[in-house]
Amino acid sequence: MHIGFHIGRKWSVVRVKVGLLRVGLSLALFTVPLNAMAEEKPELSFPVISDIHVQSWDKQSQHKFAAALRDLNEVSPSSDVLIINGDLTNGMSSDYDKLNELLKSNPHPKNMAMTMGNHEFYQAWFDTNKVWNANTFPNKESEQASIHRFLQLTGEKQVYYDRSIKGYHFIFLGSEQYRQSNETNLEDAYLSQTQLDWLSAKLKEDVDATKPVFVFLHQPLPYTVAGTHFCCTNNRAIVQHEELKKILSDHPQVIFFSGHTHWELKLPNTIVRDKFTMVNSSSVQQPWTDDGHGGEKALGPDESEGLYVEVYKDKLTIKGRDFFRHRFIQETQYSVALGGNDKETERFHNVEQLPVTELFRWLILAGKDWFRGS
Repeated sequence: MHIGFHIGRKWSVVRVKVGLLRVGLSLALFTVPLNAMAEEKPELSFPVISDIHVQSWDKQSQHKFAAALRDLNEVSPSSDVLIINGDLTNGMSSDYDKLNELLKSNPHPKNMAMTMGNHEFYQAWFDTNKVWNANTFPNKESEQASIHRFLQLTGEKQVYYDRSIKGYHFIFLGSEQYRQSNETNLEDAYLSQTQLDWLSAKLKEDVDATKPVFVFLHQPLPYTVAGTHFCCTNNRAIVQHEELKKILSDHPQVIFFSGHTHWELKLPNTIVRDKFTMVNSSSVQQPWTDDGHGGEKALGPDESEGLYVEVYKDKLTIKGRDFFRHRFIQETQYSVALGGNDKETERFHNVEQLPVTELFRWLILAGKDWFRGS
């Protein structure tokens, strides 16, 4: 009698658990689209890409940039602005012509903003035969000529400027010098005192500490986001990095985006919080990563990455996008709480982005553990 009761109870428990597992599986499968439909709509959304390195002769750079534009349009055809944060070209007129051609022939937000990277100064490395020639640097190329070609593309009056987009403040910084002015500038951004004073004044306009302010500069601050321990001579990247960090540190609502390192997005310090938030954007043209031996290495030739940002009332989300595989990068999905530096950046995973096979695997493993305990 005792044995029979135990066996009957055992099978009853199994039937209940099987039923619950079936319900759980059904819910897991059907809540994917339902969750997506029920999600709060963002007040603002925009992609951030960098290091596209479009060159007139380089078909791969052209293909990757076009593919990134098409992929981002599929993710959100109604994004509010497209940000390209430096290293657009190698600085030549023919490169800018090709970039314009690609922008005209591929979908993207009408509103665009760009910053000047170190590669925008690179015509100075090419001689009259368009051959790389460091021995004759700067090959009759002036910094002003390089900056002028960049400004012709953007339509701006100078390399630093700001915009208000849907009530949110966007600030764009840019290098005003290259090696012609001072060979010790190297590949680092040079920000004049005039530009730094302008930035400080602009940030003081933003009195609401709960509302993010987006600041963009191609080069990162040293020893912060992924790759900044390797990217640059003396790991400086910005000549006036101390002054810039001091200014930004007074404004915890700042979200500071940079490129330059090319380091891939799944690395843990893609986002760093230190009085304000700093974000690395990898590269469309060629992501790099830690080689595990104190150096760096390029990823495969097909790899291509960027960021997609959504802003809500109380938080913003930053998601890494894999343009080659047309999917979000699971290791690179962050939620940044608004309202100061008292709340740490949270890494999250959207259920709807998990492959269905991964959901099955999780449910099967959960079921095995469940039955063992019965």
